[in-house]
Amino acid sequence: MEILEKPIGANAASVTASAPLKVLFVSHAYVVGLNQGKLAAIAAKDDVEVALLAPQHWKAHEWNKVLTLEAPFPEIQLFPAKILFSGRVGAVLYSPLAIWQAISTFQPDILQVEHEVFSLAAFEMAIVARLANIPIVFFGWENMDRQLSSFRRWIRRFILSTANGVIAGNGEGAALTQQWGFEGLIEVMPQMGVDTQIFTPPTQPRSRTNFTVGFVGRLSVSKGVDTLIQATRLLKDRGKYIQLAICGSGPEEEALHQLAVTEGVQDQIDWRGLVRHDEVPQEMQQFDALVLPSRTVDTWKEQFGHVLIEAMATEIPVVGSTCGEIPNVIGRPDLVFAEDDAESLANILDRLLSDPVWYQETKTYFVQRVHQNYSHNGIADRLISLWRRAISGFSPA
Repeated sequence: MEILEKPIGANAASVTASAPLKVLFVSHAYVVGLNQGKLAAIAAKDDVEVALLAPQHWKAHEWNKVLTLEAPFPEIQLFPAKILFSGRVGAVLYSPLAIWQAISTFQPDILQVEHEVFSLAAFEMAIVARLANIPIVFFGWENMDRQLSSFRRWIRRFILSTANGVIAGNGEGAALTQQWGFEGLIEVMPQMGVDTQIFTPPTQPRSRTNFTVGFVGRLSVSKGVDTLIQATRLLKDRGKYIQLAICGSGPEEEALHQLAVTEGVQDQIDWRGLVRHDEVPQEMQQFDALVLPSRTVDTWKEQFGHVLIEAMATEIPVVGSTCGEIPNVIGRPDLVFAEDDAESLANILDRLLSDPVWYQETKTYFVQRVHQNYSHNGIADRLISLWRRAISGFSPA
């Protein structure tokens, strides 16, 4: 450590409101350049510098491809890392050499590690934070109290005893963090906001003559697309017709095609297949509403539902089930239906179809909500405030 111009951790002890705050992010999530928008929004602040330690390559199993770390924002200092167990989010390990290079070169005031608090990567960085005497904040999505091995539980205790703050992606995750014994600083916010310069309303207002309801996501049992198809048939029985735009692929695709035939609505569905994330804004601009009909399964419930805030920024109403964090993201019960309740979903869609005044009011509500709570810039401000509080309560060893 004597090779450094100042001891590691020295920044954390002396950062003031007027000094630049140097934060090092550690996460595989930012291999995709579009996801770095939050980091760029933080780096755009006058008093913050941002660096990113991320895998040089990452196996994206859901896309069946290997991603290479992208660098669209020159203001973010990148530290590409070799890793072990690529694609396995709980088991991935970063090269110790890459970690040391990031710490010694950038000399961060604080670390933000976006890996679950029972993961090996989080454990690795907790050890680094202790050795380097740097405050550390962890982000995680976990909202189910899974049965972990004794080793993983020990890792979780070690990480939480090291953490100077925890960011939970949802309210249930915050409650679990407290249940696991963490008594420190906890905030609830999503991992990323939405880029309101990319997700924008269409330049020409839609006519609503063919009311199009969109779904964007994986075609799996947990996403509940069958409920949306059933609601479409219920509306048809009432003489109300909507078009569905299903953007996604997955293991339930064939079964859902068959269900559409059984329900007699196959001619009302446009199966658009897998849509790249950079194509999603244009897809959403063709929707009149978006539905996220997720259902809880044994190993998963909705941790946030990022497509909801993307649709909000595109100025379309969103409707969602009671699964996981969805009701809190939407923020109003008249646009939420019980899991698997196709009748209630049909009633909400019927009202969006039939009541133009209410439809417009929901559009206005969601645009305001996304700018107040979920923009990259808003998330950036909240994170900076959290980091300064974490640093102010940090006692260097």
